[in-house]
Order: sequence, then structure tokens, then C-alpha cells
Amino acid sequence: MHPLRDFKFFATLSDEQFTKLEKISRIVQYTKGSIAFFEGEESTSLFVLTKGILQVYKTYMKGNKIIMNHFFAKEMIAELINFEHMKFPASAEFETDGTAVLIDYAKFESIFLSDPKISLAFIKSLTRKIKYLESVIANNMTMNSTARVSKFICEHEDKMSKLKKGYIAADLNITPETLSRILKKFADLNLISKDKDYIHVIDCKELASFYE
Repeated sequence: MHPLRDFKFFATLSDEQFTKLEKISRIVQYTKGSIAFFEGEESTSLFVLTKGILQVYKTYMKGNKIIMNHFFAKEMIAELINFEHMKFPASAEFETDGTAVLIDYAKFESIFLSDPKISLAFIKSLTRKIKYLESVIANNMTMNSTARVSKFICEHEDKMSKLKKGYIAADLNITPETLSRILKKFADLNLISKDKDYIHVIDCKELASFYE
């Protein structure tokens, strides 16, 4: 089965439309450490992550790398970049082996975005990303580290057993030492349990009390 068949965004496509989508798409396999795209590159394809973990980052002077986000399957990446015909503002690297479907955006726009249902779904996807960025900015400005960690755990509860602590610290822009101290506090309160480098959520409701 084509990896986009059970992708929520394309659920409304008819068989005829999906056949057209397949013709303008290609499936690409990536190994851990592969670069999906570089900051400053022109984007010509919609990038749909169907397997693996993708790290998005910016590189500053002296090669310092700042992690901006992690994306997990199944997720559409950087729709706004294509929609506004911009260059990538950041780079992306696979932290695991992965798979993506690259859709020729010019053809996708011409064939599909004239369909009101698909256009609305695309706009909703863009809106979710904008809201997420607003949330990240607000959290960093108004929340202390404990609140940010607890909120992250609750919002990613279904992925915590797969997320290494290093990912979380990078996403929240806190030191690994600070994260470890906060996680120990939560573990002592029996809100989470730790298995090597991974976290298991026990009581998200009580965790939420740290940021609500």
C-alpha cells in the first residue's frame, strides 16, 4: 500500500485523485544522519514524513546548532515554505532511518489546490503549524523550565516511550542537567517512570498541574 493512503490529509481523495497524486510523488528512503534539506535551499516538493524522526535546526556563527523542532511520522513538513515559495529557513536531518514522500509542489498546487476540500485541509495544516510556533514562543517567554517540561510530556504522551531525553532538552532549549533534575522530581512524585534514556508517563493529569 502507498504510504500516503492512510495519511489523514489525503483521506478525502478519490481513487482517481490519488492516482494523480502518485504520479507526481516519489518515495525516498533515508539513513540515520541523512540531510533532508539545507537552510537556504529552494523547496520544490511537499515533504511528507512517513517513517522516522526528523530534526530541524539552524546553524549560527562558529557552527553552533540550535534545535528548533523534531517531527515524527506521519507529518507534513514545511508546507508554508512551498505555499509562499520561500527558501528553507532551517536545515533538517534524520535522527533515525526514515522514509518520506516528496510531492512535486507546482503540480500539486495546479491539480489539487483548486479543490475546496483539499485547499481547506492545507490551510488548516498551515494554521496548526503557526499556532504551534506561537505556543513555543509563548512558553519560552512565560513558563519556567518545570512547566515547559511537564507540558511537553503531556502534549507528547504517546511518543514519550520513543523519545530520548536529549531530544527533549534540545526541543525545550534547556540543559540536559536541568532536564534530568526535573525528571527526577517527577519520578519521585510517581508522575513518570524512567527506563534508561526513555520516559513513561504515569499521571499526565497531575503533570498538567505544573503548567495550567
